[in-house]
Amino acid sequence: MDNLYRDFILEHYRNPHNQGVLDPHDLHYADSNPTCGDEMSMTLRLAADQRTVEDVAFEGRGCAISQASASILTDELRGKTVDELQAMHPQELLDELGVPIGPARLKCALLSYKTLQGALSGGVAEWPEMAEAL
Repeated sequence: MDNLYRDFILEHYRNPHNQGVLDPHDLHYADSNPTCGDEMSMTLRLAADQRTVEDVAFEGRGCAISQASASILTDELRGKTVDELQAMHPQELLDELGVPIGPARLKCALLSYKTLQGALSGGVAEWPEMAEAL
């Protein structure tokens, strides 16, 4: 079963969904993982209600885990409200990855989560507490 999930991550890494930059966009944030050099930016376009995600895109470079997690995360964002996404727990993304993520790779796996939270909050984002255990 682990091979199936590893293949899932590699497929998202090799053929990422939602890659690019939205223009125009309503929300934007860029960040990096200083422990390994992964980089990511995310743009979101909101619906007319200014509370619901209409479209999302990301750009980044880095390891398979960081880029696959962004592809997987952005697949789930359309149609969700800003409030729902701000309340999202980082463990939800880790569960979607489907493979155990060790402490050394948590920041890789959660860079897209942190980038999303930065975009939603207007440019302020901290690493989730679970990623700061290193």
